[in-house]
Amino acid sequence: MSLAALDFDAVSGIAWISINRPQVLNAIDIPLAYALRDCILPLVDDRRVRCVVLRGKGPAFMAGGDVGRFAEDFDQAETVVDELLGALNPVIEALRAMDAPVLAAVHGAVAGAGLAFVSACDIVVAADSTKFLMAYDRVGAAPDCGTTYFLPRILGVRRAAQFMLLSETLSAAEAKDIGLVNFLVPDGALSARIEELARQVAAGPTRAYGQYKRLVQDSFSSPLHDQLEAERKAFRAATRTADFIEGVSAFLAKRRANFKGR
Repeated sequence: MSLAALDFDAVSGIAWISINRPQVLNAIDIPLAYALRDCILPLVDDRRVRCVVLRGKGPAFMAGGDVGRFAEDFDQAETVVDELLGALNPVIEALRAMDAPVLAAVHGAVAGAGLAFVSACDIVVAADSTKFLMAYDRVGAAPDCGTTYFLPRILGVRRAAQFMLLSETLSAAEAKDIGLVNFLVPDGALSARIEELARQVAAGPTRAYGQYKRLVQDSFSSPLHDQLEAERKAFRAATRTADFIEGVSAFLAKRRANFKGR
């Protein structure tokens, strides 16, 4: 299997992304960063995709960056960072830009860039034994991959600062309590629960989900008037979709809608 594998189910529209460096807890190095980029960027404009699921192979979801690479030659650390983030930053942007909701199934360690990936997702399911940590503070670095963008929005500025400045390690239950995780499951039930949620989300009105994602993201920098107008524009656009016609028809007929993501 490649470092990042895409398994697309054309029937359900679910794209499963598996991170595959289990021998180093899926720590990201430059080849893995490029593999993730090559898997994920094409999904943004693929209208067949109705849900994306991120998961890690082996004992962890993702234990951050491969810091051993920096120690090989500290004089080249800046160059390594530039190449690494040159590949990863577009991936984070893609996860937010695509209409399809992005889910994460996490277990083991979620640290550093792994925390950033989780924060960029729409729904997160964690196994009970999962541990979450910033990790950047432990190597004397500032966070990257959008961590300083997402965490203050999810946790609030003060709680995010506490996470970083006090070098906390959070249990799965603590992560859920502060809003970083949506659902907790027993360790052996993670695969079944994420598949259940992915199928539910993939059966929804994908274009409306995309409009929702963009509206929420823009709301943090938009005045109320502009946000109201953006909502009006999005609703008008929705009326031109097949899913809107199906949804309204199903609602009036008191039946379940059969959305097609169009």
